[in-house]
Amino acid sequence: MKNKFYDLSAYNLQGKEVSMSEFKGKTVLVVNTASQCGLTPQYEGLEKLNQKYKDKGLVILGFPCNQFGNQEPGDSKEIAEGCLLNYGVSFPMFSKIEVNGKNAHPVFKYLKNELGGIFGSRIKWNFTKFLVDENGKPVKRFSPITKPEEIDKYLRKILK
Repeated sequence: MKNKFYDLSAYNLQGKEVSMSEFKGKTVLVVNTASQCGLTPQYEGLEKLNQKYKDKGLVILGFPCNQFGNQEPGDSKEIAEGCLLNYGVSFPMFSKIEVNGKNAHPVFKYLKNELGGIFGSRIKWNFTKFLVDENGKPVKRFSPITKPEEIDKYLRKILK
């Protein structure tokens, strides 16, 4: 069976197209991010998860989004600098996208379709997280207020 997640791609902050197929065999945590949000300190927790599990097959993908309270107003360069300087983010960050509406990015359209939330498939706020297993199957959706530390227990179970 062909996996849809691996058919998708997105542009990173440097403007390079990245195929999700590059992450075959990895557990992927997809997060819509924002640099001026009350939840922005989650970058720190996400980076801790990244450091703890990157050698065990975890990849975190950050997708900046400005759809919630205009909390990601910067361009790619500003986003990259903010993530690195303020939170030491070393996981892949992508170009700013939309997660809801007719211009929603295909990665988020797919994940929302596979794992609807309390609000149907709509994303409620920044830092909604989707866990995709090593076969590219979306397996769990976490709300914006779920701290990265709380995701650790799921990662311990599924990572070798």
